[in-house]
Amino acid sequence: MKVAFIGIGKMGLPMAGNVLRAGHDLTVFNRTASRSDPLRDDGATVATSAAEAVRGAEVLVTMVADGAAVEAQLEGDEGFLAEAPDGLVWLEMSTIGPIAARAFAARAAEAGIQMLDAPVSGSVAVAEAAGLVAMVGGPSDALERACPVLEAMTKAQFHLGETGAGAAMKLGVNVMIASQTVAISEALNLAEAAGIERADAYDVIAAGALASPFVEYKRAAFLDPDGTPPAFALDLMRKDLKLALEQGEAAGLPLFGAGAAADAMTVAAGLEGGDEDLVRVADALRRIAAGTSGDAKN
Repeated sequence: MKVAFIGIGKMGLPMAGNVLRAGHDLTVFNRTASRSDPLRDDGATVATSAAEAVRGAEVLVTMVADGAAVEAQLEGDEGFLAEAPDGLVWLEMSTIGPIAARAFAARAAEAGIQMLDAPVSGSVAVAEAAGLVAMVGGPSDALERACPVLEAMTKAQFHLGETGAGAAMKLGVNVMIASQTVAISEALNLAEAAGIERADAYDVIAAGALASPFVEYKRAAFLDPDGTPPAFALDLMRKDLKLALEQGEAAGLPLFGAGAAADAMTVAAGLEGGDEDLVRVADALRRIAAGTSGDAKN
């Protein structure tokens, strides 16, 4: 299939690479063009605009930071709506929340495009192994057409309902990730305060009833945060939790855990830096306990 891919970031790069390796004809666009160089070297075409990328495409994938970044690629002479062919299926895989997903889908429909909100769960390493899990909302016929592209990037695809369902589920998953990050941070700090080595405490967590893929793949980051590159920035999680809290408010649902996690992420971003990984929550809590919070980084 002829595929356009917009957004070659930490997750987008391995995802687009898997599309290319699956044999699809791939054209990519990223605002910082140099990030597309590895894909160019592997045979992808690098476009100079979103409009150029989508010309002649059958499936479009967008994987960007937030709704504002999607909006920036949508309209205007260089936006992809200007050149999108009729019948294009758009896989919107960013974390933007159901309200934005439904709004983008309506605008796409006016241009003859079927949009699927299809955010994914998994880390960069999981993306590299094409092991992501996709949560999909939107029309089933569009999903059938886009499935070969989706399957190149993911190990499982869950069609959860109408437009917005995938985006809503992703926020639920990220509430769990944020809450578990805070819980692990607090558990490790409690153990260390009792004289237990951090690595030993983590072994117990990873072997017990709460063991999970998340616990295992965050092991290195929790045990050696300075030596492990950030995988999920605090500021991005703060954005996702804000969307989740807005979704809960709209539905009349109290989200006590999400609210507490959002507070923890905000404190950690202020003390450790918003570009740092979620695991820096543990460091922020240690600073507070020691009474040496220092100068805020953000």
